[in-house]
Amino acid sequence: MPRPSDDPLTCVAALAFALVGLTPVAIADPPSPQPIIKTGPCPSGYSTRGGYCAPGSTARFALAKQGPCPSGYSTSGDYCLAGRQARAALPKVGNCPSGWSTSGAYCLQQR
Repeated sequence: MPRPSDDPLTCVAALAFALVGLTPVAIADPPSPQPIIKTGPCPSGYSTRGGYCAPGSTARFALAKQGPCPSGYSTSGDYCLAGRQARAALPKVGNCPSGWSTSGAYCLQQR
């Protein structure tokens, strides 16, 4: 009786599933949009909700602009909007935490 590992189709299927399982590690999604404190007109994709800018269905992750936007982000008024390959970012206060690197006035999460 043949073993499953002897069947070439089974081996190809197993390799395909293994590669699909690696995809999330190799291509990380940008951070999800969250409500942000309103410091001027809301960035693209956000709407005013009291003192906050709330993300709509087309919103990208945004953070308050402090000088030039970090790598992977673009300017939208007083905010920086994440691009497709953007890593999580936060304003830099002192040294960046472990697992994060400096990008101007921000810390970016390492992949």
